[in-house]
Amino acid sequence: MPGILVGNAENTSGRSGCTVILCPGGAVAGVDVGGGSPGTQNTDILRAGNSEYPVYGLLLTGGSFFGLPATGGVMRWLVEQQIDDVPLVPAAVIYDLPYAEGSSPPDADLAYLACRTASSGPVSEGNVGAGAGATAGKIYGIPMKSGLGTASLRIPGGPVVAALAIVNPLGDVWNNGRIVVGALRPDGAFVNQTQAMLEGVPSPLYFRNTTIAVIATTALLTKAQANRVARLADDGMARAISPNHTQWDGDTVFCLALGTETMALSGDAIVSIVGTAAAVVLQQAIVRGALAAQNCPHF
Repeated sequence: MPGILVGNAENTSGRSGCTVILCPGGAVAGVDVGGGSPGTQNTDILRAGNSEYPVYGLLLTGGSFFGLPATGGVMRWLVEQQIDDVPLVPAAVIYDLPYAEGSSPPDADLAYLACRTASSGPVSEGNVGAGAGATAGKIYGIPMKSGLGTASLRIPGGPVVAALAIVNPLGDVWNNGRIVVGALRPDGAFVNQTQAMLEGVPSPLYFRNTTIAVIATTALLTKAQANRVARLADDGMARAISPNHTQWDGDTVFCLALGTETMALSGDAIVSIVGTAAAVVLQQAIVRGALAAQNCPHF
């Protein structure tokens, strides 16, 4: 993704971590919070109608609310690089505390390390960064490991649209009409949590989960358009996860528009095309992140 640097770092246990998305040239940012239990920071200022601040860095982290202070490490790195003197760093967390097993949540030093190692090269997937503690399928049965996934495409004659997702949902992950990662029965078969819920099967509901994601595009978008693209990208999450956006999920999607490429189309057409592409790559990133995590040796 031209203009974007991604860095990952995990704590010493390898069971929680953080992911930083850096755009040294600045981006117009938007956000859509679809889940009923979000853990976020600096999202209100991204909404249309509020002040116009460029975003140079964004943090996705484990550790639930304990991980939010890690934004200080991203701010410190941006100041040291003389990119901004008071940087705005939006953030979102996943709830990975049960899998982390009491290990230290990501902190500012870990986020700073992720910034120092950030690069424009291929992004590692699976059990890395904020995906280190991610799991999926937690209403019924036995959850499976999940993680970080990415995907991208170029719209013919237009901008690049890419997605990075930390896949930690209450629900199951679906691909091509079948569950690929989710809640398991003792015999190893998938439960199909959506069907179980509709049939009224009693369950000890697991109360804290989240899928968080970033859409990045080289398209030139306004703040209102970036917010709309983030909303449209949610269609991809709905196609990949079921049940989705429950009261126990904190699902959040950011959009970073770099503005380095333009299209010979009107504003509404640009938003619709980029938003549709965002849904496609987000769906792919979610599936990739869940599947890439299946080699975890200590789950």
